[in-house]
Amino acid sequence: MTQNQSGETSAAPAGPSSGRGRIDGIDAARALAVFGMFVVHLGVESMGLLSPEGYAWDVHGVVRGNSSALFALLAGTSLAMMTGRTDPVGGDRLRGAAVRILTRAALIGVLGLVLDLMGVPVAIILTYYAGFFVLALPLVKLRSGALWTVAGALAVLGPPLSFLLRDNVFPPSPRTSSLSSLSEFLLTGYYPAITFMAFVTAGMALGRLDLAATAVRLRLLASGAALLLLGHLGSWALLEPMGGMDRLVRASGPALTGLPSGEVTDEATAALVRAAVVEETQSLSGQVPTDSWWWLAVGTPHTGTTFEIAEAVGQGLVVLVVCMFLCDRFRVLMYPLTSVGRMPLTVYTGHILALAMVIAASGGIGWHQPWLLEGFVLGALVFATLWRLTAGRGPAELLLGEAADGMVALVEERRPAADGGPPGRPSDGPPA
Repeated sequence: MTQNQSGETSAAPAGPSSGRGRIDGIDAARALAVFGMFVVHLGVESMGLLSPEGYAWDVHGVVRGNSSALFALLAGTSLAMMTGRTDPVGGDRLRGAAVRILTRAALIGVLGLVLDLMGVPVAIILTYYAGFFVLALPLVKLRSGALWTVAGALAVLGPPLSFLLRDNVFPPSPRTSSLSSLSEFLLTGYYPAITFMAFVTAGMALGRLDLAATAVRLRLLASGAALLLLGHLGSWALLEPMGGMDRLVRASGPALTGLPSGEVTDEATAALVRAAVVEETQSLSGQVPTDSWWWLAVGTPHTGTTFEIAEAVGQGLVVLVVCMFLCDRFRVLMYPLTSVGRMPLTVYTGHILALAMVIAASGGIGWHQPWLLEGFVLGALVFATLWRLTAGRGPAELLLGEAADGMVALVEERRPAADGGPPGRPSDGPPA
């Protein structure tokens, strides 16, 4: 199973859109996260414009791990939008928002399980996503500063805690599906909560800011660049000048290459062992091994280390700010991309269904055909644009919203009999 979202331009607006309105840049960034998942799920062999002999592997390396992290980051932003934006809701409105969130989490989780049963070679994120919503509920009353603090604590303390727990209490077992146990959800799965809740919480902190303000965007852009540098240079410093990679080669190299343990004196063999360790750092899927603490110095995607979290959050902030500026200035040109971002559940589910049909039609052999990725991306853009123009809200999003609204109405109907409170339907603000 591999792991893995007219040529005219609009006139530049007089200023950013209202802080209470929908922010198109968030939708555009969400679309890029979904398309990044397309790249990882379909593989470099499915690229036509960028063949494996060209820049396909470079693009794959950029989006692998980072697209799912951006997806989780923007999930947190959506949670903040649903619970008051810059002013966290309380009372009836908070209860209504919590019911909506829990209903959506339940339905998304069930959808994730159904998609996983289809057997496509993809690590389905939706079931994890649903769990993240539930874990985030106790944090929805916090403001931005407190949420940034929680995200930072998770980024710093989560990786060593995960290392200790996996080494002593919850050793990873062979994965038979995207998610099959609570320990996989929390620690050993493809998208472990102990790592991904840092992304979700950081996204919630983002959603508590006035993202329409230019000064806020510029600060986020600078912070994102700083986090990117911190993650990359911090990992490099520990692995190279400070000798972390050499220690990993000695600790993990023999097991990865099948060579006997001990010092390797032959230069060619030493290079082979080192290459095996480097390749391992590039192919991890959720967390690092526990045979050496130096693994926590690695910063490559899907390793769940502090450096990986810093790089992924930094890249996410940069992508989001750039998307917001582009959408403010080129609204018509960005319309197809924002259309995809307005219906991410529909597009994500659709690409899994389409992939299952492609694999079935090929008999499971040779389905990686050039231009398949471009076909998926173009199909998503065309479908989302036409659907938005003719029907508005995405089909999956519409069903999810109706179910959540129905559950809120049911809860409110039962309230007078339970506590004597007035019936009514709370508002959780505009959709994220």
